[in-house]
Amino acid sequence: MPDPLIHAALMRATGALPAHEDRPSQQDMADAVAVAVKNNRHLIVQAGTGTGKSLAYLVPALTLGTRAVVSTATKALQDQLATRDLPFLAESLGVPVEFAVLKGRSNYVCRQRVSEVAGGDQQMVLGSDGAASEGDQLGPLGREVLRLVSWAESAASGDRAELPWEPSDVAWAQVSVGSRDCPGASRCPSGSVCFAEAARERAMEADVVVVNTHLYAAALAIDGELLPPHDLVVFDEAHELEDIASAAFGFEIAAGRLHALGRSAKPLLSDPSTAVAVEESALLFNAALQPHVGSALSQPLDQDTQERLVLTRERVSRLLGEIRRAIKTAEDGGAAGDGAGGMGGGGGGVGRHLRSQQAATHLLRDLDQVLGLTRSDVAWVEGPEHAPVLRIAPLDVGIAFREKLWSKVEGPTAVLTSATIPPRLGDRLGLAPGSYDQLDVGSPFAYDEQALLYCPVHLPDPRDPGFEKSMHDELVALIEAAEGRTLALFTSWRAMRAAADAVRDRVGWPVITQSDLPKPALVARFSTDEHSCLFATMGFWQGVDVPGPALSLVTIDRLPFPRPDDPLLKARRELLGRSAFEMIDIPRAATLLAQGTGRLIRSRTDRGVVAVFDVRLAKASYRWSLINALTPMRRTRLLSDVEEFLAPLRSRPPAPG
Repeated sequence: MPDPLIHAALMRATGALPAHEDRPSQQDMADAVAVAVKNNRHLIVQAGTGTGKSLAYLVPALTLGTRAVVSTATKALQDQLATRDLPFLAESLGVPVEFAVLKGRSNYVCRQRVSEVAGGDQQMVLGSDGAASEGDQLGPLGREVLRLVSWAESAASGDRAELPWEPSDVAWAQVSVGSRDCPGASRCPSGSVCFAEAARERAMEADVVVVNTHLYAAALAIDGELLPPHDLVVFDEAHELEDIASAAFGFEIAAGRLHALGRSAKPLLSDPSTAVAVEESALLFNAALQPHVGSALSQPLDQDTQERLVLTRERVSRLLGEIRRAIKTAEDGGAAGDGAGGMGGGGGGVGRHLRSQQAATHLLRDLDQVLGLTRSDVAWVEGPEHAPVLRIAPLDVGIAFREKLWSKVEGPTAVLTSATIPPRLGDRLGLAPGSYDQLDVGSPFAYDEQALLYCPVHLPDPRDPGFEKSMHDELVALIEAAEGRTLALFTSWRAMRAAADAVRDRVGWPVITQSDLPKPALVARFSTDEHSCLFATMGFWQGVDVPGPALSLVTIDRLPFPRPDDPLLKARRELLGRSAFEMIDIPRAATLLAQGTGRLIRSRTDRGVVAVFDVRLAKASYRWSLINALTPMRRTRLLSDVEEFLAPLRSRPPAPG
């Protein structure tokens, strides 16, 4: 039964919207969230496009006085909540709403590093090649860093997003620290004026805190106090939660961490030989990984890999001991001013020593985990052979969620929501059967009238050599039928470029690709030029919102099955055996396919066609698992039906201007 209090609050909020309309699905979701909060019972809710799900979970949380953390998978949604939805609710509900945005530490400028640069302690940023230069000669990197130093003096929150320009990652790294390197506010000379700590203090006082999902999962992983106490956590865009948690619960090691540690520690020690040895271990580490690029590490490790990693670990351990002795010497009053090994420099030396100690401690812990791999972890090597990266992730993130979140007696109630909820999401995230409710509130859009799903069964199978040419011919016919107005999605960059090259000169409408402009500029151009065609890859399968006739045709080249050689998924497949395709590959393809097709209908007045060129959608034995994951569109195998459906577009008068 609807809660009158929640209903009245939601009506007050939605009534203040510029284009108010009743959304029964939004009310249903708000009621379900209220019940979940009151009963402390987890909820998984699929809320189709147009539901207005952010208000559906924020209104109950605020009305019931629940301290909430909203965890989003994308920066776009994080910004929408912080700059639009929460300020709007604070005004429309007529109640005081304190909210804050909390990001990972590396998003904030570090006052300690800034003080070191400003005081001349930093030795890596002044010259054009990253080394110190003589006199007043600064290289491009040095000038960029000093510009950041100047900005930090008057920055309000120290958040990188406040910058009026986009700094290079190399420059930003000189004035920021990650969680691996930060010694903590209590030990840092600038801890009392730390921007990241100030953001956390604001979050401690807020009713609603908006974070990204990686930060939330990282907080769970370390059992730390990165997040304020909260009664409710909302995982928006929950279809990405499993993959993000896999990354956050794991870690990666590359030779760059050894280079950086040795380089930062070298000027801090009276005898730099141990730091030099760690720097040189980067070559040793690469040699250990190079034979495994593109594959998983065996368990147990082979002898050569084991020996090289053990030697690397021994060198890092010796360096950590040297750093600790240098710190103790300084604490005992034995520092030699600003000289080598000293801790002077107005706190600069202290900060550098503590950061090096923190970095060495984290690296040593990670190497120990690699050397002691268990069957619950998967380790694999990615990247080019000259710069391999070792990644480690849990085989089953559900175990970590059960241990670190669901089993907590005083843990928060969780609401997991998305326009597309993957099959068996609760099971994969470790929720116990019977411990949660699940519902689909649908969408306010009439998909059976507004959208048509087309699968041209006359095309060859995508694995056939003749598929690509036939697909390009079909794409040309569809673009002409829609007079442009096409978002063409591809499962690889190669396929996107090949299609653009083959189609561009055969259609009478502009074709732009993901390679041409940054994403915001591409979407803006596509939205404003009604007859343009945008060709893009996986980054555009979600998070693109273009209502109106400018997007009237979405095409998809192949069913988006995950790569068969992905080491993490391969290990999970081996664990599941014969059921792996049904349990892993089909759900992932269904979720991504639903996200891609969801780009089409974004308002009640939208109308258009989704064309999937992969005949397996119409013929494979598993086709209904994919079709049932999509919105309930009319379906056809005939191009003539598509042309008839799109005919009203061709009678539209040209857009003004």
